[in-house]
Amino acid sequence: MDIDAWVWWLIGAVALGIPLVLTAMPEFGMLAVGAVAASVTAGLGGGTVLQVVVFAAVSVALIGVVRPVAARHRAQRPELATGIDALRGRSAVVLERVDGSGGRIKLAGEIWSARALDTDRAYEAGQEVDVVEIDGATAVVM
Repeated sequence: MDIDAWVWWLIGAVALGIPLVLTAMPEFGMLAVGAVAASVTAGLGGGTVLQVVVFAAVSVALIGVVRPVAARHRAQRPELATGIDALRGRSAVVLERVDGSGGRIKLAGEIWSARALDTDRAYEAGQEVDVVEIDGATAVVM
């Protein structure tokens, strides 16, 4: 019983898919796609040299194109700020006098303890302040 070349390429694609799943290295997936392309070439009657060339060309092209795109996406910081990062720079309303020793503000619909960034400065009830940072459970404002 003689197995056709396209079947061997599919076996190779599956064999390359196993380390992809085990190691999460996307390069194995790109090589597996190259093996599938070589399998299609073999199924269409392409010779052995053409099969190897298709495998190499598709694999190298995918690695050359997909890896830089994936690296760019991985390096980008998320544009959506969450948690305390989302509160920095927001405006708040003073509920109780805020000075260097403390006070209360309404920030994002919640009541927060707050203190003034400049310890010599005081903010009276009703004033609008900007949140500079969050220190524990205290908003530092100016």
